[in-house]
This record gives sequence, structure tokens and C-alpha cells, in this order.
Amino acid sequence: MVIIVPIANSEAAVDKVDFFLEQWAREMPDLDVGPMGVIGRLNRCAALMQRRLDATFEKFGLSSWEFDVLASLRRSGAPYRLAPTALFSQLMVTSGTMTHRLQKLEASGWVQRLPNPDDARSMLVQLSPAGLDLLERALLAHVDNEKNIMAPLGAEATAALDAQLRPLLAMLEAKPAA
Repeated sequence: MVIIVPIANSEAAVDKVDFFLEQWAREMPDLDVGPMGVIGRLNRCAALMQRRLDATFEKFGLSSWEFDVLASLRRSGAPYRLAPTALFSQLMVTSGTMTHRLQKLEASGWVQRLPNPDDARSMLVQLSPAGLDLLERALLAHVDNEKNIMAPLGAEATAALDAQLRPLLAMLEAKPAA
């Protein structure tokens, strides 16, 4: 069941996607572009939100990917340590990309690589004290920023949107692109 919760003044709201859909309706009136509206809006929302998220990360000298790596380590629980393979699978990047990122984070002093006590052939990545302090300060600002981004929708509409997006994400995660 889909629950639609109206957003204040949404009836009059027109966005850039409406403009594109109107063009398609004029040029190809028989073309069903309904899904294009949803996907277009999701893409525009993601791009515009990312700009707002990045602005907060930049205040801490972080990029989005740096925040993601540090946050993944912090979420793992004390001692905030993971194998590189666990990190790149969580972050959905290649091992080569992860290696490059870890080198940069280590050079910045935000992570350290330690021998794996369970496997002498591998290393573990751990948040350094400086990385932990930086992440926790950035995280508080990030959560406040996210609250501010979503505040105009209100709690009920935000919860409804979350509930509507959950099955879409689950379906997309379950069925990789062909």
C-alpha cells in the first residue's frame, strides 16, 4: 500500500522535471513518461542534496567519500577497525579505489593500518584518535544538516517518503543492472 502525504503548498509546486515532462508530452503525447518523473526527481533530489551534504563536510576538511570511510569505521564499534575488504564492500567501491582512499586517509592521519592478529598476511584499518575526533564532530554537523534538509517536509511526510523508498531500494539492491 502506498501512502501519499501531501507536502505543504505542494499542489502549486512546479519543478524542472515538470518542464521536461511537459516537453515530452508536447513532442510525443503517446509516450508514458510517468516513471521518468519519479526517476528524474530522485536524481535531481540526490544531486541537490549531495551539494548540501558536501558543504557541511567541507567545513571539516572532508570530502563525501572521506566521511563515508571514517563513518563506516566508527559504525563498526570500538576499536573502530575493519579489514579493507569489509570497507570496500560496505562502500561499494573496488579494491583499487579503496587502496587509494586508505593511502590518502592514512597520510592525513585519520586512519592507521595495523597488522591483523588473526591473519599475518593482512592488515586492518582503524580510526586514529584524530580521525575519531574529526568524524564525531563532522557527524554531529552532518545529522543537523540532514534534519534541516528534511524539516520542510515535516515528520509525517518524511516518514512516509522513507517508507515508500524502502521497497524501491530493496528491489534495486536485489536485482543488479543487467
